[in-house]
Amino acid sequence: MDKLKVILSDAKKNILLSESSYDIKLISTKYLGRNGKINLLLQEIKKIDALERKEYGRKINQLKKQIEKLTSEKLTSLTQKEDENETVDVALPGKQYPHGSLHIVTLAIDEISHIFEKIGFIRMSYPEVEWEYFSFDALNMPPDHPARDDFETFFIDSKPHSKYGKMVLTPHTSSGQPREMMRLGQPPIRMINIAKTYRPNWDVSHAPMFHQFEGLCVDKKINISHLKGTISYFAKEFFGAKREIRLRPFHFQFTEPSFEVDITCGVCDGKGFIDDNKTKCKLCKSGWLELGGSGMVHPNVLMAGGIDPDEYTGWAFGFGVERVFMMKEGLNLDDLRILYSGDIRFLEQF
Repeated sequence: MDKLKVILSDAKKNILLSESSYDIKLISTKYLGRNGKINLLLQEIKKIDALERKEYGRKINQLKKQIEKLTSEKLTSLTQKEDENETVDVALPGKQYPHGSLHIVTLAIDEISHIFEKIGFIRMSYPEVEWEYFSFDALNMPPDHPARDDFETFFIDSKPHSKYGKMVLTPHTSSGQPREMMRLGQPPIRMINIAKTYRPNWDVSHAPMFHQFEGLCVDKKINISHLKGTISYFAKEFFGAKREIRLRPFHFQFTEPSFEVDITCGVCDGKGFIDDNKTKCKLCKSGWLELGGSGMVHPNVLMAGGIDPDEYTGWAFGFGVERVFMMKEGLNLDDLRILYSGDIRFLEQF
């Protein structure tokens, strides 16, 4: 019992001499912590005579409560003094903390979505893991089409569906066309589908995973002028009022007629030369850059979507988000892969 009196006296002295809340925390740890003096006393209870253990334990608990009370009162007193002495200069500017931002591809997708939203297009999203039927068959692509080779498409190692065939990582957002027509069942349709797509390519202008955005419009009396007008509107909104587009005849299995879409180069303003000396533009070499593919929806695709091609017509286009973004003026990006390099020095510029 004499040891308990000594500990209490020592604790009172230390608490009285403490000058800060930090001192009180150290005292509390010294006496009340896991390895503090109170716990050491409790560990010695087994050495006490059995008849005296109850009284010994009661005294230890009493000592613990006394020290807790003394430290609490002293801590309250010291905290009040510290608050009174603390001064704040309200005229000083607040601290500026660093903050992150959205990835540049996400920013481009948001901008594209907003542009088409203004003319009544609904943003849709369809599976990244798709059936072969929606990726190829419903798009008028025969079984021997080169795009269905495993050099061009990622096939999933799974049991084929009896109706829809094998599973693939969707090679293009065009698979959203028949799905959207089947979903609505009846035109008018105005859809913009933005999603990840996958192809086994890897070079300065290709990545195995990239993003596409697909536009689809189906209604009565839809023609090529509507297609060109919509793409021209997008080009001026996204790239600037000076940029122009052209439709160049091409061949796609799911559109007829089909067109490649070109846009005037932002470096040479579509001239093909960058100065009066007629230095050829290194980026475009001709004044035009390829934007993507487009055309009038093939009648077979309309029928696969459950729509009568004798009553309705439609157009569609498909552009790569990363490719379109790289064509913005002033960026001068010469390698698409840097968008996914994770290099913070590059990403912080945006």
